[in-house]
Amino acid sequence: MAGHYWSRPTTSTITSNNNNNNNTCSHVLFLLTILPLSLACFAFILQWRGGLTDPTIRWGAPLDNTHQVFPGMEDSTLTTKPKSSGSGCLLSRSRSASFPYFKDWNFDFQSDLKPQICIQTSTSAGLEQILPWIYYHKVIGVSTFFLFVEGKAASANVSRVLESIPGVKVVYRTKELEEQQAKSRIWSESWLSSFFYKPCNYELFVKQSLNMEMAIVMAREAGMDWILHLDTDELIYPAGTREYSLRQLLSDIPSDTDMESSVERDDIKEPFSEVSMFKKNYDHLPKDVYFGSYKEATRGNPNYFLTYGNGKSVARVQDHLRPNGAHRWHNYMKRPSELKLDEAAVLHYTYPKFSDLTSRRNRCGCKPTKDDVKRCFMLEFDRAAFIIASTATEEEMLQWYRERVVWTDTELTLKLLRKGILTRIYTPMAIVQGLRESGVFTSVIESALASNDNLSKSKDNSSATVKSEIHSRKIITDEKSNSTARRILEFSDNTSHSSAIPPLSPPSPDDQFTATDNITTILNLPFNKIVDMSG
Repeated sequence: MAGHYWSRPTTSTITSNNNNNNNTCSHVLFLLTILPLSLACFAFILQWRGGLTDPTIRWGAPLDNTHQVFPGMEDSTLTTKPKSSGSGCLLSRSRSASFPYFKDWNFDFQSDLKPQICIQTSTSAGLEQILPWIYYHKVIGVSTFFLFVEGKAASANVSRVLESIPGVKVVYRTKELEEQQAKSRIWSESWLSSFFYKPCNYELFVKQSLNMEMAIVMAREAGMDWILHLDTDELIYPAGTREYSLRQLLSDIPSDTDMESSVERDDIKEPFSEVSMFKKNYDHLPKDVYFGSYKEATRGNPNYFLTYGNGKSVARVQDHLRPNGAHRWHNYMKRPSELKLDEAAVLHYTYPKFSDLTSRRNRCGCKPTKDDVKRCFMLEFDRAAFIIASTATEEEMLQWYRERVVWTDTELTLKLLRKGILTRIYTPMAIVQGLRESGVFTSVIESALASNDNLSKSKDNSSATVKSEIHSRKIITDEKSNSTARRILEFSDNTSHSSAIPPLSPPSPDDQFTATDNITTILNLPFNKIVDMSG
């Protein structure tokens, strides 16, 4: 019978097997170590010798005059750079590439985005201010802009660029426009009558209200859901939303509150890209902090804010909507409900450039006396700025500007930042800088200058604007003409009409100690609200 035999391995055999296993592990570890190092060295050598093409260099915004485009963009109207203009250096990109994939992006938002938001403005500014303002608001979700232009904004070159931007509707201040606005029902109503037939700011206030009235009709025809009146020195700051989106903000029906810029230098050229410090509104601060630091925050100026503190409002587009001055909306048939949110704001870039002193002076023909400026300007700081700009030398004006506008006291600035009166906001600056450095603004200008489709129309409009004297006065005095009010704004005799809300300064310490009724009036002012009359 066959048997099974088992023999115990010797010591030398076990030792040999262990050595083989150790050698195998060592080889594997060596390969795992040397392989990534070899690949890293190989990639470094290729990149150093130029063997790899960086896609941001290949398809990004060119840093010279060569025209590089994405595949499929060969038919773009973009051409070589035009000769430099007044606004070219402020709108051109820097030498460092940033957000290169914005090239030739027109932000042409289509009707599938909800809600549809439009902004109306009355402006005489140039492209260096209007283009960053438009494209910043396009980034946060605004689809349509109604620009009522005059002065520099209505010139041939500027208007050609504005008309070429998708979603921008340009309205020129012609004689025909003034005649049409002279037939507005506003002239026969009392809510704006205290501003009629007065110069400068009062005249502008009436003009803005008339333009807002026309913009309501345009917004309805364009299928807009929300309308907002905003100046071109103001930006919406949709804080509190996950996507930094005005559309998301209005989807939840919140509101925006005013903040005023705090300039830290006297050589600001482009406020949207250079100003990051803002003074919070009274409505955003505890009362003890606001009144306790009021004197330090005003720095010898007439009020807490240099200009207004009651912000702007956005309204749902609907029947019987009307403006209530440049800062509010109202309804002919029902009293609006106003909602407010703590985080969102309107960022007002107030007197950010030294040249703003003289530019505002040149727009008004009032005498530089304390009595005469009261009939021209609504706010104390505007009156003081007009007088100093009309009577002082250039050196005296600069000194006054540094003392009243520029925050040169670092210790005081840090103190107010710690208290929360001043705050830093960088997002708008980053967006505008990114758009500029990626070549969006220069691309828009180049495309408009390369296209001659609307050249004759632009020249006709601009020449008519020059010939037409800019006024917001009533042209037709016949009472019968008042019956030609627009059908969209049907009048109801039973409805009470709230008076137009002018630009208002935030409350002062004197207001804190007035009678109870006065305190209630001050604290209940609608500081920048969303006007919702859907209910």
